[in-house]
Amino acid sequence: MNEDTPISRQLFSIPNLMGYFRIILIPFIVWRYVTAETITDYYIAAVIIGISGITDFLDGFVARKFHMITKVGKALDPIADKLTQGAIVIALSFRFPAMTALIVLLVVKEGFMGIMGLIMLRRGKMLDGAKWFGKVSTAVLYVVMFLLILVPQIPMKAANGLILLCGALLLFSFISYIPVFWKMAQDS
Repeated sequence: MNEDTPISRQLFSIPNLMGYFRIILIPFIVWRYVTAETITDYYIAAVIIGISGITDFLDGFVARKFHMITKVGKALDPIADKLTQGAIVIALSFRFPAMTALIVLLVVKEGFMGIMGLIMLRRGKMLDGAKWFGKVSTAVLYVVMFLLILVPQIPMKAANGLILLCGALLLFSFISYIPVFWKMAQDS
């Protein structure tokens, strides 16, 4: 299976099924966290996030290893990532007010990425996967979100420090993508 495989077959590839599964997990993560009353409830939310994260790793691994990279998968994977990140950050903002700034930064960065991606797509170009700075920012965001859920009794100062770290890396990633898109625009 590859990008030239008919869309109808691409929809049900194993990596894409894993992407759908990650999207289905989102309401369960949010519900379990927002309604948590005990430490066990928080642990269950963290386990569901862990399953989502493992599935995220596996869908990319399987797609590359077994030559199942598809156009659908290239669109689905980042959509599942962003929906998961956004939902968890919003859920965490109910307990950690500093998350609100992270939400704004995420919306601005992802809005920029989406708009620039569409502009480049209209010009027949496409960003060739996430860059290292985007991957680092995303990985740290997931680790911090996981920790904030797994350790609900974390001191607010420590939580705010972790959120600040995420914000700094997210801002760095956003700023680093600007010249990438600029170069793509100049090459067209």
